[in-house]
Amino acid sequence: MVGRDQMDTTAAKSIPVFDIDLFSDDSLRSPYENYSTLRDAGPVVYLPRAGAYAFPRYAEIRRALEDHETFISGKGVGLSDFGNNSRRGTPIASDPPLHTLVRGVVQDRLSLRAVREITPSIQAKADELVASILERAEFDGVIDFARQFPLLIMADLIGLPRDGREHILEWADAGFNLFGPDNERVRSSMSRFPEVVSYIRSLEQPGRLRPGSMGAAIYEAAEQGKLKFEQCGPLMVAYLMAGLDTTINAISAALMLFGKYPEQWDKVRSNPKLLPTAFNEVIRLESPIQNLRRVLSRDYEVDGHVVPAGASVLMMFGSGNRDGRKWADPDRFDATRNPVGHIAFGMGIHNCPGQILARAETMALLEGLVSAVARIEIGEPVWHLNNVIRGLERLPVRLHA
Repeated sequence: MVGRDQMDTTAAKSIPVFDIDLFSDDSLRSPYENYSTLRDAGPVVYLPRAGAYAFPRYAEIRRALEDHETFISGKGVGLSDFGNNSRRGTPIASDPPLHTLVRGVVQDRLSLRAVREITPSIQAKADELVASILERAEFDGVIDFARQFPLLIMADLIGLPRDGREHILEWADAGFNLFGPDNERVRSSMSRFPEVVSYIRSLEQPGRLRPGSMGAAIYEAAEQGKLKFEQCGPLMVAYLMAGLDTTINAISAALMLFGKYPEQWDKVRSNPKLLPTAFNEVIRLESPIQNLRRVLSRDYEVDGHVVPAGASVLMMFGSGNRDGRKWADPDRFDATRNPVGHIAFGMGIHNCPGQILARAETMALLEGLVSAVARIEIGEPVWHLNNVIRGLERLPVRLHA
């Protein structure tokens, strides 16, 4: 680790260096001023506290994401050794041909066709949740709404038994924390890892996973020789995480933004066909995944500066999605904007495998709300601090018919 940092610091003399801790509590609560500073400094900066270079601008991030041979994921996409080792060989932390194999095991079940088949069921459950919320004078938009729905859908899709579900959100949060640098959040999350391992091992017992489910398909692939058995557990964790935190935080961010900007809610109420566009704008502005690492397989030139082979490079999705070089008035929430090309779900071969499901779940809830709610009133948002995921801990909400 020390050797790598020494190499990076020497090579980075001609590249702007910033002693900014992107993973401090203050930065996680309010990251956008730091992001703006880094974008203004240049297309590549060096962050000694993270031991990594960073791409804060949209163009460089997108170019890197589309070049998986240069910006590799197989060495891990986080900044802690423990986190990288625990995810090695999963879709998010592998390169072709292994990536093609492990992602392909359940890709059909997360495809547009497959999600369309279960959309009526998703909408029915969304309508039920919306109806229960409408009966309440006030509720928490995170605890009572955003966290409830994706867990129900994804746990059923994977085929999980009822027992143990109450811990899944905590485990998923800990899993994303492990992608950060060696800080207190990483160390605290490491202590949850044995619980996750124990739970996954319990699913290996016959009859624990629902026949025909996505989880069962993973173990069937091992029985057929397509996977090694030891790959099944990490794959289960990876796909469960892919379908939870991104969706939860997209839903709660939508509530927050429509509550903060009621004129935008009026626009989608008068024209519900804007909802897909509005969803893209929500996750552009408040990208659920803020950053992930890549490792360079060769020297890479950026604006005349050479980033050396073997260096860690942080892809700053949350910063790139607010880059004024790409988006006009980038910090403004505009439900009519069509932010084609946003990188909230990544890009290239490592785009989020659960994005179609995340979109379907969020849209189902918004469609349920838009027909019944004239105004969304919110209290003071409380941010949840995670090394990688940007999302809310609490959001007081009142709905007005």
